[in-house]
Amino acid sequence: MSALADMLSTIFERRYRGVREADRDNRSMEELAHDLLGNSGEISGGLVARQILDRYAALSQDEKRAFFEFVTHGLEISPQTVRDTLEAYEKKPSKASYRAFAAACEPGRQEFARRLNRVPGATGKLVDMRHDLLRLLKEHKNLEPLDVDFHHLFGSWFNRGFLVLRPINWDSSASILEKIIEYEAVHAIDSWDDLRRRLKPSDRRCFGFFHPSMSDDPLIFVEVALTRGVPNSVQGLLADEREAILEEDADTAVFYSISNCQAGLAGISFGNSLIKQVVSDLSRDLPNLKTFVTLSPIPGLNKWLGGSQISLLPRDDHKALAAHYLLEAKRPDGFPVDPVARFHLGNGAQIHAVHADADTSDNGMRQSNGVMVNYLYDLNQISQNHEKFAAEKEITASHDVRTLSATVKTSQGD
Repeated sequence: MSALADMLSTIFERRYRGVREADRDNRSMEELAHDLLGNSGEISGGLVARQILDRYAALSQDEKRAFFEFVTHGLEISPQTVRDTLEAYEKKPSKASYRAFAAACEPGRQEFARRLNRVPGATGKLVDMRHDLLRLLKEHKNLEPLDVDFHHLFGSWFNRGFLVLRPINWDSSASILEKIIEYEAVHAIDSWDDLRRRLKPSDRRCFGFFHPSMSDDPLIFVEVALTRGVPNSVQGLLADEREAILEEDADTAVFYSISNCQAGLAGISFGNSLIKQVVSDLSRDLPNLKTFVTLSPIPGLNKWLGGSQISLLPRDDHKALAAHYLLEAKRPDGFPVDPVARFHLGNGAQIHAVHADADTSDNGMRQSNGVMVNYLYDLNQISQNHEKFAAEKEITASHDVRTLSATVKTSQGD
């Protein structure tokens, strides 16, 4: 049936294109948008949607901004209709009156996006469209309602129930491997040889979340090292000449890089589900693994120190300052300043250990003078830690980390 539907769609498209090509080419994006919203035919509507998406891809930056202006303000709700339908529902609650109120509350731009998304391959194009919108928001705040709608729709389209966890290895398609190189955001992959060292050995794993509509484009991926004991530097994990171990000899799984791949999905959280799913799968497949930790950057440390010459301090002071920062540096809402700390603590991890000279790359030195941190995912404590952090903003940390932080307090007190 699917093949027949595709064939009929192709035949109809050719006829439709031959009859209406000139007319469609002469219409503005606004006219095409109204046509799409008023079109009840699935095939003809799909053709209009495809033309809108194709034409959008060729727009200049200013033309994209004008298009967003139209979608934001030209497909807006009617406040008066919302008030009228709410009043009608309050007077006589019923299925019909509630439906009228709900319809009035939804702006036409949401249905516009849904109809665009009926075209095969449109989901990724809409994600790219939101990326364009996000770049414009800093100077064009009047477009923010459109971003609210994108976020609302993407929250539904990309919820955990639709995502597929897939292993990524050296045998994955070249297209996916190229994207792993491109999207790696924590520890740059310099070459195909570098990628092979991260994916091919028996003590390396990589997992990604994929969406059925973007099957060759990961949404987020995590790189995992299987080790003996908890590592204290990324240089050791990624060394060119390191000696791989057998997977059955490992007792620790180290999540050393988590990369979001789609800038247009900013604010749509996948990482918490990804980590928990990978921990669950690895503990099931490799029962010899007893410890699950990260080796994470501390991106806000040097900025928080205000440009202090941390590099001139003794090596142990680097760790103490990092511990103090992770435990004590808070936003006005009481949560940690550091975004990576918020992410892992919010997932139910605890701060396990901090290490000096753990990332001596240019980026590592710029962010934290090389200091990194292990967050521990204790399967027996994840839920409890998460609840304490979410409800009480309580940070779970090891005794060693708290002791290091206390030395900074004592020093400041003196």
